[in-house]
Amino acid sequence: MRIVNLLKIAYRSLIKNKLRVLLTMLGIIIGVASVIAMLAIGQGSKQNIQASVASLGTNSIMIYPGSSAMGGVRQGAGSHSTLTEKDAEAIAARCEYVTDVSPVVQRSSQIIAGNQNWHTMVIGAYTQYFSIRNLAIQKGNLYSMSDERTAAKVCIIGLTVSENLFGPNGDAVGQFIRINSIPFKVIGLMERKGQNTFGQDQDDIIIAPFSTVQKRMLSTIYLNSILATATTEADVDKAKDQITTLMRVQHKLTPATEDDFTVRSQADIANIFGSISRIMTILLACIAGISLLVGGIGIMNIMLVSVTERTREIGIRMAVGAKGRDVLIQFMIESVFISILGGIIGIILGIIVSMIIGKFGGWPVVITSSSIILSFAFSSAVGIFFGWYPARKAASLNPIDALRYE
Repeated sequence: MRIVNLLKIAYRSLIKNKLRVLLTMLGIIIGVASVIAMLAIGQGSKQNIQASVASLGTNSIMIYPGSSAMGGVRQGAGSHSTLTEKDAEAIAARCEYVTDVSPVVQRSSQIIAGNQNWHTMVIGAYTQYFSIRNLAIQKGNLYSMSDERTAAKVCIIGLTVSENLFGPNGDAVGQFIRINSIPFKVIGLMERKGQNTFGQDQDDIIIAPFSTVQKRMLSTIYLNSILATATTEADVDKAKDQITTLMRVQHKLTPATEDDFTVRSQADIANIFGSISRIMTILLACIAGISLLVGGIGIMNIMLVSVTERTREIGIRMAVGAKGRDVLIQFMIESVFISILGGIIGIILGIIVSMIIGKFGGWPVVITSSSIILSFAFSSAVGIFFGWYPARKAASLNPIDALRYE
């Protein structure tokens, strides 16, 4: 029997049971749409993390206090006060693979300007902090080394702080603000950075000279962290090794003593969150893939019912000359048609859902051609795999028994 005739027979059979075919396709449609949407969210998250890391500098290094073993329990980074300004100075002077270095202290504080107030993070750091974090000045100037030495009460603010204290069109530069009742002069306004990967507003900060925040606001000798940059991205690992070795000497740690600090690079953080993103993407894709499997089982179930209902029809065709191969191909065509049509509708639905999530949900989504090809190929494979057994069963029917079937 010619393939054209088989296609016509399969088409007529499917058209006679439109509702059944539609319900059978639902599993494939939902599965394919889910796979595309989940992969789009995962890929978008991955690219968003990479962009955030790049915006902070791919060769930047962070040193945090803590992460030492206490009573057999490893503490988290930042759990102890172990870093001082001398550590930052030693890194700058003795680590050849390190360029910019800045000690960092910070505190969440209440900010007042006139009759307006705002709560934000105040950071004390050297001017190198701006180059390490890729921060640029939109208006005004950076504070100087003289400001650092004299603990001058000057600061640079982010756009979010400026808009909340002085209004969207207000000129913050040259104005005075009070940070925990201490007057500060605003000498600079930073360019907008927007939110980072974790939804944190990078413009909601105030940066002042390190000595000012440390002495006038915190009255402490300890640091929250030390930030540095390697000479090049390729030298990050060498710089981390140098810093680790130097810090152990600075803190007089014996070979048997655990580090009382943590050294991390942006690449380390990107790898950690990249791994989490990949795991979540795989998990979500697997959950979506279950829908495809359920859809495939639905196809098999419906095709088996169809074989049972059309047993006499199959017997008549075999009696007038149709071969088992023709019956096999006919039922395979029906199965593959259902899965392919369901896959196409699922792809369209998945793209629409991804766009809706990106527009109204605020989630970063990236639809790739590979996810569409993968979903379509998988849906086609489901149709072939789950349609084979019913088609084989139909092809193996005995014509005499089929003709006698009621």
